[in-house]
Amino acid sequence: MSLIPYFLIGSAFGAVLMEAEVISWFRIQEMFRFDAFHMYGIIGSAVAVAGLSLLAIAKLGLRAPDGSPLALAPKRLGTGVRYLAGGTIFGLGWALTGACPGPLVALIGGGVPVMVVALAGALAGTWLYGLLRPRLPH
Repeated sequence: MSLIPYFLIGSAFGAVLMEAEVISWFRIQEMFRFDAFHMYGIIGSAVAVAGLSLLAIAKLGLRAPDGSPLALAPKRLGTGVRYLAGGTIFGLGWALTGACPGPLVALIGGGVPVMVVALAGALAGTWLYGLLRPRLPH
C-alpha cells in the first residue's frame, strides 16, 4: 500500500510523456536530425526546472526528513573518456530503440510491446554496470 502514491505519480508522469509526444519515435528522430525544436525545448525546460529547483533548495536550506541538509555530492571531472564512452553507449541505445530509458515503461503501457526488449536491454546494461563498477575508473 505504501507504493501506491509512487504508482500514481509514475502513471501521471507517463500520461504527460505521452501527451507531450516525448515518447514518439518520430519526435526523437526529428531531434537527432535537427529538424524540430520540440524535444530540445522539453529537455532544455527540464534542465532549467532542475537548476532552479536545486537553487531554491539551497537558498531555502531545506533538509531531509532525518534533518541532514539536502545537497549534491561534489563531482570530480575526469579526462573525458568516460563521458565519451558512456554518452556514446547511451546515445546509440537511444537512437537504435527510439527511446531513452525514462519513457520505456510509458511506451509499453501505451501499446508498444516491442519496447519490452529495450527495457530488458536497459536493465541488463544497468546490471552489467553494477557488476563492473568496482573495476571501472571513477
